[in-house]
Amino acid sequence: MKKPLLAALALSGVVMSAHCPAFAQNTGAQPAANSQAALDQNIELMRKDIRSQKKQIVAANVPLTDSEAQAFWPVYDQYTAELTKLGDQKYALIKEYAESYSTMTDAQADDWTKRLLKMDSDVVALRIKYQPSFRKILPPKKAALYGQVERQAQMMIDTSIAMQVPLVQP
Repeated sequence: MKKPLLAALALSGVVMSAHCPAFAQNTGAQPAANSQAALDQNIELMRKDIRSQKKQIVAANVPLTDSEAQAFWPVYDQYTAELTKLGDQKYALIKEYAESYSTMTDAQADDWTKRLLKMDSDVVALRIKYQPSFRKILPPKKAALYGQVERQAQMMIDTSIAMQVPLVQP
């Protein structure tokens, strides 16, 4: 590996500093519509920055030949586009959670949990779908290395987000 993945900690810093400010004081107060639009726009910009940083981490840690890179990056971009759609759903689910945090019913909590688990399953299904494509492009050890780098970066992002979401109050 060319560079340690600890450089990826920048990803978690970006996420932790700006994600889900609705939880900052756990008040359950909803922001005004125009400030919600600004928040959505800021989070979208942040998500684009995170995707860019993640791509840089992959590039720095997965050595590709010119021919591998030519085939790899379009597939990576396609995978990332599909992962981004799942991220859109996750963000919507977190926003919904934020809006109902202080008034959440047992039924809402149960539904939210089921939907979150389904989302986790969808991400795994996406990885499984793309693994053969990456394996066609890369030799086995490089494909495994890419899988590790991708998962570690994504886990750090997910952990940083999860740390910002307060736990359900029984």
